Amino acid sequence: QVQLVESGGGLVQPGGSLRLSCVASGSEFSVNAMGWYRQAPGKQRELVASTPGRGNVVYADFVKGRFTLSRDNAKNTVYLQMNSLKPEDTAVYYCTAQILRRYSAYVPVDYWGQGTQVTVSS
Repeated sequence: QVQLVESGGGLVQPGGSLRLSCVASGSEFSVNAMGWYRQAPGKQRELVASTPGRGNVVYADFVKGRFTLSRDNAKNTVYLQMNSLKPEDTAVYYCTAQILRRYSAYVPVDYWGQGTQVTVSS
């Protein structure tokens, strides 16, 4: 099976930075789109940034140039560089990937990681 593992979350002061990473691992698969979502307590999960892996990146409005998504296709890894963090950025951040598997006839399937906690507080 395919697994997504996020890392890089933690506690940071307002105005600080964090870099999240997500690695897809498993057997006999390929990755199309990858991205990041987040969910704060009592709120719905929302898109942060995503990319199909060919240079296009879409960002949520609340990012406002503070976050940057990058990807290493050879490593099946996606990163989220977060700068100028605000308290309202506090949430669990989830990695997602659209994955093709030989054993499912290369039908794209969305996978989700377990999430990594980001807390912005003084």
